[in-house]
Amino acid sequence: MDGDPPTCDPVAGDTVAGALAVIIPVLDGAAHLGATLAAIAPARASGLIGQVIVVDGGSRDDSVALALAEGAQVLHSPPGRGRQLRLGAACATAPWLLFLHADSRPDPGWAAVLRDFCAANPPGSGGRARAAAFRLRFDDAGLAARIVAAGANWRARYLALPYGDQGLLIPRALYDAVGGYRDMALMEDVDIARRLGRRRIRLLDHPITTSAERYRRAGYARRVLRNLSILALHAFGVGPDRLARLYR
Repeated sequence: MDGDPPTCDPVAGDTVAGALAVIIPVLDGAAHLGATLAAIAPARASGLIGQVIVVDGGSRDDSVALALAEGAQVLHSPPGRGRQLRLGAACATAPWLLFLHADSRPDPGWAAVLRDFCAANPPGSGGRARAAAFRLRFDDAGLAARIVAAGANWRARYLALPYGDQGLLIPRALYDAVGGYRDMALMEDVDIARRLGRRRIRLLDHPITTSAERYRRAGYARRVLRNLSILALHAFGVGPDRLARLYR
């Protein structure tokens, strides 16, 4: 499914290696990308982040220009979040990888939390190596948004199934050991979480704020039911391409 290893052909931008590489897939995400890049900028200035990679899936808006203006390394890819994440990881040079969605921004104070986690889980810790995800919240203060976020955090904590909008922090060695993200049209986040297993994913006690736009547009109840249905179909072996059509 994954084919040959992807090659790196950056448009431009910073390629300096450091402790942490941040990888952000984007497709027409300019409305939110700026806030996400701004949220990680202080950690970049402090030296925690050595590389910011934005993998564009063919945006027709200002996503690429915005990423370049912020000094990110920009890669072009066919659309597909799994494919884009896989390409970004292939081009990263840091011992730690942080995958973020373009509309998910870690809340202030996140860098200290990640520093502590990385220090407690060094990349060379062998079978004890662990990945981590943030505690989800939406940019919506309503009751429905809080209920959905609570459910997502329960799933991430007790089932070790964080979705991609919660971010994924993972040592490069562990990422490679489990095979990384697969070239999937959908469910790439659940797929890698299942390969990591319950003992190797921790839910950080720090929030990440993600856009509730899709939930507001479709309705919270309807969106949750759709997500649960897709998760169940995936568990029963329905392919990611078919699931992607249902997801839309």
